[in-house]
Amino acid sequence: MVKLEEHKHSTENKNIEKAPLPSHVYIPLSQHLGKICNALQVKAGDTVLTGQKIAQAVAHVYSPIHASVSGKVTSIQDWPHPVLGKCAAVIIESDGLDKTQFPPPRPQNEIDNLSAEQIRNMIFEAGIVGMGGASFPAHIKLNPPKPVDTLIINGAECEPYLTGDSRLMIEKTKEVIKGINLIARCLGVKNIYIAIEDNKLEAIKQLKAHGLGLVVKILKSEYPQGGEKQLIKNILGKEVPFGKLPFDIGVVVHNVATVYAIYEAVYLNKPLYERVVTVTGSILSNPKNLLARIGTPIKELIDLCGPLKEEPSKIIIGGPMMGIAQYTDEVPVIKSTTGVLLLNKKEAKAQEEEVCIRCGACVRACSIGLMPCLINLASEKKMWAEALNYNAMDCIECGLCNYVCPAKRKLTQSVKRAKLEGNK
Repeated sequence: MVKLEEHKHSTENKNIEKAPLPSHVYIPLSQHLGKICNALQVKAGDTVLTGQKIAQAVAHVYSPIHASVSGKVTSIQDWPHPVLGKCAAVIIESDGLDKTQFPPPRPQNEIDNLSAEQIRNMIFEAGIVGMGGASFPAHIKLNPPKPVDTLIINGAECEPYLTGDSRLMIEKTKEVIKGINLIARCLGVKNIYIAIEDNKLEAIKQLKAHGLGLVVKILKSEYPQGGEKQLIKNILGKEVPFGKLPFDIGVVVHNVATVYAIYEAVYLNKPLYERVVTVTGSILSNPKNLLARIGTPIKELIDLCGPLKEEPSKIIIGGPMMGIAQYTDEVPVIKSTTGVLLLNKKEAKAQEEEVCIRCGACVRACSIGLMPCLINLASEKKMWAEALNYNAMDCIECGLCNYVCPAKRKLTQSVKRAKLEGNK
């Protein structure tokens, strides 16, 4: 692990603000790991309500999608996507009324009597996915194929610039803890840890004050502390074997934002149609943590944090290490959008790639224990099977190998390509 410049000062003490309703939302039909949804429920010209289901799929691994505003569906067409480049999206013109379509909050006595299966179904129907960036459907993770005995809540938020999870832990502490208890009921576990880095003093204070029975595990502020396998190793002293998942050793890990969405789904009957997004960067006059509707173009969020001190040289969805550079500011917020980062010309300057000097820095830095340099060599020669033999599929794409490489090799990118090509 490596100590990075955190760059969190501009938003870490700013309360979450509710972004105004956008005039139009562009809701992609792919916002989760798994099969893309079909917009079978709606067509152009239909009127929809906030929270109304508008898309689903016939598959095991998927998550339904809901309208994030009330109004009229103007079209279903390809639109810029922050991960895929382009994807079919449902475009809704807001009527400005934000009429909802979900029942009132559930009383506590009803929640106390819910079965694990009922809770999982509510989470599925609400369209909740892993909101730390992985976007894996949450209901599947809450029904592991093997018995588990430990739940770890990931509040590390180790990526530079991002502070949305930290603000949720501070401002919505009681709600987060209620969400944790719901997850624990689904899994039938009693060993519960909340993992948080030592740079989040206010969040630590709040969790210790309200999280009775939960173990608040304070970790060093290092990168990539928030990876599932890193958390498991640092908290439990266990290692997830190559090719295996956390549940194989009896552990499930969930992100703080996902936990809060689960609370809202079960307690408030609220589908996942908005999330907290950190909009930040040195060229913004007023960076913020915004509660934004899914489908909001990031340009509108940037405008809320302006004016710009200069034109951005690069716009990244997510953080600087694991985020994805965008080719347009028309891309919308999706369920896995943790942040919008604007970099100036100096910050975004591309460095020339040089020949590998066999120094082994990438091997020493890899928190998974891979050999990125060898995967890179196999990838360059299109030896995809060989790259997979070096356990490329276990890479978490944290970008640390790129960061430490003195030759500025694009190691993470080559591993990503090997994963894609090797599984064709």
